[in-house]
Amino acid sequence: MPADLSHIRNFGICAHIDAGKTTVSERILYYTGKNYKMGEVHEGTATMDFLVEEQERGITIQSAATTCPWERNSREYKLNLIDTPGHVDFTIEVERSLRVLDGAVAVFDGKEGVEAQSETVWRQADRYKVPRLCFINKMDKIGASFDFSYGTIKTRLGANGIPIQYPIGLGHDHKGVVDLITQRAFIFEGDRGETVTETDVPEDMRDTIAEWRHIMIEKIAELDDHLMEKYLEGTEPSIDELRKALRSATIARRCNPVLCGAALRNIGIQLLLDAVVDFLPAPTEKPEVQGTNPRDKEEALSRPHDPDAPFSALVFKVVSDKHGDLTYIRVYSGRLAKGTRLLNPGNGKKENCSRIYEMHAQHRNDLEEVGAGNIVAVVGIKDSMTGDTLCDPDQPILLERMHFPEPVISMSIEPKTQDDKRKLSDALAVIRREDPSFRSNFNEETGETIISGMGELHLEIIRNKLVRDMKINVNVGKPKVSYREAITKKVTDVRGLFKKQTGGRGQFGDCVISLEPFTEEQAKADEIDFSDSIAFENKVVGGVIPKEFIPSIEHGIRDTATSGVKFGYPLINIKATLTYGSYHDVDSSQVAFEQAGRLALLEAVEKAGPVLLEPIMKVVVTVPNDYLGNVTGDINSRRGMIIDTEDRDPVKLVTCEVPLSEMFGYTTSLRGMSQGRASSTMEFLEYRQMPASMMKEILEEQQGGKGGKK
Repeated sequence: MPADLSHIRNFGICAHIDAGKTTVSERILYYTGKNYKMGEVHEGTATMDFLVEEQERGITIQSAATTCPWERNSREYKLNLIDTPGHVDFTIEVERSLRVLDGAVAVFDGKEGVEAQSETVWRQADRYKVPRLCFINKMDKIGASFDFSYGTIKTRLGANGIPIQYPIGLGHDHKGVVDLITQRAFIFEGDRGETVTETDVPEDMRDTIAEWRHIMIEKIAELDDHLMEKYLEGTEPSIDELRKALRSATIARRCNPVLCGAALRNIGIQLLLDAVVDFLPAPTEKPEVQGTNPRDKEEALSRPHDPDAPFSALVFKVVSDKHGDLTYIRVYSGRLAKGTRLLNPGNGKKENCSRIYEMHAQHRNDLEEVGAGNIVAVVGIKDSMTGDTLCDPDQPILLERMHFPEPVISMSIEPKTQDDKRKLSDALAVIRREDPSFRSNFNEETGETIISGMGELHLEIIRNKLVRDMKINVNVGKPKVSYREAITKKVTDVRGLFKKQTGGRGQFGDCVISLEPFTEEQAKADEIDFSDSIAFENKVVGGVIPKEFIPSIEHGIRDTATSGVKFGYPLINIKATLTYGSYHDVDSSQVAFEQAGRLALLEAVEKAGPVLLEPIMKVVVTVPNDYLGNVTGDINSRRGMIIDTEDRDPVKLVTCEVPLSEMFGYTTSLRGMSQGRASSTMEFLEYRQMPASMMKEILEEQQGGKGGKK
């Protein structure tokens, strides 16, 4: 394997569910020599889908990493590949993979083009500034269209897609692709597509290829001044010039090369691997990784992608294993040897790296040392979780953490026996460590353990994991929606006074706040921290409250908002401004001012028109024309709002926004009303104010079930 960083590619495969990501990954493993036989998703033999749940359901649930070699122009490259899930319930797996990858291959269905989850994945990649190639898969499918799918990349994603391949034949006639850069045709033959024959462009395709090549050259020339001059002068750029301009523009995220093929029929994968090497960045072509000094959060630091720099790495995944937790890390700088002591600057704890593994799905190869630019799993890490930094104790750096989505659905879970009860809390702690989008807590009032996640499938798989893998018998309640509290108007001059006099020293804290509805956009404009949907601003002047007590007031406000103020659900989208207050020389303390902040918030929310917010889901239904009326009528009955209906003969794509509370069991219901011919995808969109009548119902049900306010 090459030690040269320019010969490493860290990339992921991501897309909408059923676009063929795992099949693409399996072909990559076969052609790079990592596997001697091809695994198939539909047979439950895919290497990258090694969990029992994945093999039974035929879907990817957790991201799987592997390392494989690829030779290009007589040079050997090291490919670190991560196959990610497409189902929206496991979006956290895509999120944490994209955080540490240098590039990605976005896979699209050749008949459907860009689908709902494709847009979500694309936005996630935008957030982490990940350069992408586009691979239009399933060109062998009946109804597949390169022109249509390419068009959706431009219209739905707003991406500057540049076609660099065109399919030879469609549906059953699909047998290869034309490389538009070299104007050569590649035919894939043999039982496994291992025989690739390079030939001239078929006679009947020459006019079509000339048109598409003209489009490609024009779009590449727009990205490079030198090529634009040549183009305007009527001189055609050389193959090397086109590749060089396309590479630099792709790495700068100004364009996305578009390739095509059919993974299941073994067409186009070798050329896709060539494109990964040609157009996606090596670690050294990415900007230096940014962080802060853990001792002084205001001081910005950076680390070059260099094995000789101080060590820094990011934990992006933790997997519980019978031989010790596997902690997946991306090494950004420096070297790591077995037995090294590391620092987690986030919690100040020292960690010991006892083993290093190069991963191949669930298999592993032992390493003595690993350098910058690599993705590996280590053993021995005890106190670090997803998003934590590991670094050289003598030269600490704290890297930027990840964005974790908030759970939108919850249900109660109850152990059947005392033995199960003892094991449950440990098991839930293990799952929380593995999955940052999962939450669990014990409700003292009801004696229930509540688990929360991203969707019904997410919670169902966690329940199966507890029962099947961890051998804990549990009863589960019905799924419940995770609501939020918000306010509707601004209130000012609300006082929080905490005054307690006992025999000795008393307690005194006094603060005055204003409270208003607030959004993340406003926080960005005002440059205010909005990390937990709560903004706090200190406008106290003249020292009426000593500086050391201000953080206590903020903590009291944030802590109270998180646990719920009026209805027992977390309070979000608020800005609290501290305007005035007073203190006592002897009796004032941090605890007293924390309580004052709490009392001020409770009073302010009461006056600010508290309401409940409910999660709204973006739902896309693919339905045959015959059943369109049934489906739209049903959506309306679920308080849904139809946003768009798109004609994709012979089906319609209905995009709508529906409250999550109305969507439980929707998949089964949809099958029934369409004789099994309609399908749907669903993803979280936003929290929106609930109608007053619904809010009243929820609160009455809550109080009736618990004998009082939550």
